[in-house]
Formats: sequence, structure tokens, C-alpha cells
Amino acid sequence: MLVLITDLDGTLLDAGYSFESALPALELLKRWHIPLVLCTSKTRAEVEVIRRRLGNRDPFVVENGGALHIPDGCLPMDLITPVRRGACAVIEFGDPYPELVESLRLASAESGCAVRGFHQMTFEEIAECCRMPPEAARLAKQREYDEPFTILDGDPRSLLAAIEKQKRRWTRGGRFYHILGANDKAHCVNLLIHYYRTAFDSVITVGLGDGPNDAGFLRLVDLPLILESSASKELTAAVPRGQLCPGDSGPEAWNAAVLDVVRRLMPAGPQGVEKASTTKLCSAAAGT
Repeated sequence: MLVLITDLDGTLLDAGYSFESALPALELLKRWHIPLVLCTSKTRAEVEVIRRRLGNRDPFVVENGGALHIPDGCLPMDLITPVRRGACAVIEFGDPYPELVESLRLASAESGCAVRGFHQMTFEEIAECCRMPPEAARLAKQREYDEPFTILDGDPRSLLAAIEKQKRRWTRGGRFYHILGANDKAHCVNLLIHYYRTAFDSVITVGLGDGPNDAGFLRLVDLPLILESSASKELTAAVPRGQLCPGDSGPEAWNAAVLDVVRRLMPAGPQGVEKASTTKLCSAAAGT
């Protein structure tokens, strides 16, 4: 069984939040029933809209690993979790959003480094900064486990050290720094891979990302694919097994990478997956 785990911004989505250039690969994944796991810094509200547009019914990770959502019926096992939202079992890893906002305020005061977080920004400001429609900005502000912020003035190193002193973590995406709890994307992906390998035989995982906050989960998958971006050098250093995909980042490069990998790992189509061993699949991945 093949499982794809992907970041969104700069990978499956372009700067205008479109995935149109990736439609051939997306259609192949649906036709061959290959799970597509969205793993992003976006909020649950944002991801739910994207999943409806994609027709996606697979697990998803929100807010840099703040929570893993597993829709009912996508895994052949009963998941008993303390939190349920809609028809999803939810495993929460993140700290509550108000606590993160307060920690960012304290770190800013201690370091003397001026910041501006999403909680201080209007919908219009977020829309302009992220080049998104105002209605999308409203969804981006519905945060639960992660606060994006920009550094306006001061030494970033001093601020980031103060965040760590608050017992919080930080990461950096394409546009913003983020303050978060002990979670990251890797925590959710590690658990999800365990669930898939408990439920199915011969599971191979492919990951796609383009930013520093993708490094943790890319190190966990069998085949990490890195899309080119301003952070490519940093990301390839952090993920030595990573394969740098040719072409600019975005859905066109994502489409080419996914089509190539799926056809290499499943040359006989979906019928051949049951006969393929994990060893053979991993060998094929190493040769791509």
C-alpha cells in the first residue's frame, strides 16, 4: 500500500491557493485509491475547505502537528479518542492557542523584539500579506494550536531563545515564524504511519514538502521528496535522504513528482500492490 503525505503551500497549492496544475496526479491517486494525507500549518477550518474541493476523505494534520484528524472509515480499526469533531477522531498534540499567544507576548517583552501575530492582525491584513481572499483569511484566523507571527524589529535569535525559555517551540514556514507547543508535524505523521502499518501490509510512505517545518515528517517517510524553494538547501541538509525534485515549487512540480513516483513504485497498477513486498518497494524508492 502506498500512502502520500504532503505539505500544502508551495507544494500542492500555488501562491493563489490553486491545485489545478496537479489535477492529473490527483486523479491518478483517486483512481488507484492511494491515500493523500494533507500535513500543513493551516487551520482545521482552512483544511476542511480544501478537502471539500479535493474530494479528500483521508486523514489530515493541521497547524504544524497541533492535531491529527482521522475521518471515520478511512482506517479499518476503531479509534477511541477523547476528542471528536464531526465524523473525525482527533488526537491533539498542541497547546491551547491562548497560552501560545501569551507566551509570544512574554518572549517579545523579555527579548525587546517587536512582533506581530495573527491575533493582532485584521482579516484584511492577513489577506493582503498572504495574498488570499478575505473569506480565506477569516478561516486562517480560526487557530487552535499555533500562532504565526512576523518579527518587526530586534534580534530574531534573542526572541527565539526567549520563546524556548517559555518552554515553547518555534518553527518557520514559507511566510511566517510560528510559536507552538511540544508538537510538530512529525509527531502526527509518526503516529499515523504506525496506524497504517498496523492496519495494512506492505505500506510505503512518500512525503512531499518545501519548507523547514517539513523536515521532521520528511525524515520519517520511506521516500522524502523536496520541492525547490528558497529553503531547498536548508531542507536537503536537514533531510539527507531527500530527493530534490526538478522545477519550481508548486502544483506543477508536485504533479510531476507524484506521477513519476507512483508509476515507479506501482508499475503494475493497483493490482500489483498486494504482491509487492515493502522491501521491493523501498528498493524502488531508493532508485528514483
